[in-house]
Amino acid sequence: MTVRRLGVTQFVMNARMQISNDTARRLFLDRHMLLRPPEGPARGDDLLQVIEAIGFVQVDSINTVARAHHMILSARKQQYRQANLTPLLERERAVFEHWTHDASVIPTAFFPHWRYRFDKDEKRLKHRWRTWFREGFESKVDEVLDQIANHGPCGSADVGQDEKRSTGGWWDWHPSKTALEFLWRTGRISVTRRQGFQKVYDLTENVIPADTFALQPERDETIDWACWSALERLGFATSGEVSAFWDLVSPDQAKTWCARHLADGILVEVDIDCADGKAPRRSFAFPATLETLDALPQPSQRVRILSPFDPALRDRKRAERLFRFDYRIEIFVPEAKRTYGYYVFPVMEGTQMIGRIDMKSQRDTGLMHIRAFWPQPGIRMGSRRITRLMAELDRTARAAGSEAVSFEKDWLREALDL
Repeated sequence: MTVRRLGVTQFVMNARMQISNDTARRLFLDRHMLLRPPEGPARGDDLLQVIEAIGFVQVDSINTVARAHHMILSARKQQYRQANLTPLLERERAVFEHWTHDASVIPTAFFPHWRYRFDKDEKRLKHRWRTWFREGFESKVDEVLDQIANHGPCGSADVGQDEKRSTGGWWDWHPSKTALEFLWRTGRISVTRRQGFQKVYDLTENVIPADTFALQPERDETIDWACWSALERLGFATSGEVSAFWDLVSPDQAKTWCARHLADGILVEVDIDCADGKAPRRSFAFPATLETLDALPQPSQRVRILSPFDPALRDRKRAERLFRFDYRIEIFVPEAKRTYGYYVFPVMEGTQMIGRIDMKSQRDTGLMHIRAFWPQPGIRMGSRRITRLMAELDRTARAAGSEAVSFEKDWLREALDL
């Protein structure tokens, strides 16, 4: 016998609950602040609450329209402007920059749990970086640390003045630059501000507030926090997805945590319907989460242009299962072999991905230029949808500092079937 409640099918006799794809999307997007209208002042505590809710905001240097962290926040708060994040980072110290799966802005309240990462990275990076970079960076660690302690914050241009500068790629660092990055990754120095997009470092005790800096959780406390907080933000997840969220605990640690709490009733197993009709995905969830499913709001129908690094899409396989959206960044794909373009932005409407768009801010002309738009299979670009897309393009252009939107010749006619 089954009891059906909206998008949830509850199986009696202790069987797993099956959650429809539509409900799973709404739950996941609600946890990622992409379900409701993007309202609010988008600064101060309001902005901090967004970052706390989604967990982290990835930082990336590519500035095709705007950098990833700004686009991630703008998609959730339409009043967000790029200057709004700086006070939280540099004055209030409410967030700090460090590593999840990549460089990210993270709530400072979570800093004590990053000590576990610092310890792991010290062992791991020493071994790897001896192979990747020039030998000798370890001999520069104390020298760079002393320079910051005695002379104040510095960036990569301020260290290793007598060392040979690379003419190679981004990762071809001289020894002092490598030492600087090593000290950051292992927690002894922190980003105190940015000049342009270049990181400026200070001793961590000068950046992280003293009461937070003093906290030193035990290893098991951090594992429990990382798994619990990841599952809260995902709504439902496999143990692998729990591990990957912060990239703080190992897959085995997350698997053990999930098994233990499944046995003691803190977690339950659920089956998540996939968008492509494949077999449901077995996942874990908190029982309290399942009690909220009937109360999930209906999605806002606005169109949102997302960063390729948006946390809702970071796990490409999960995005494919939930949204039937196969997305890959083609930056490193030779131009002739690209399916879409160098840096193409996902486009969402409500709870579905409706396409992807190739656009670039032309800062010399003040225009945000649209090169192409590809609707998802089965998506019809009717007049209302086009109107919502155009409104979002205008908003994105303003947020990125552009004065207007321009289009390739006949783009509207060809791409939108007008």
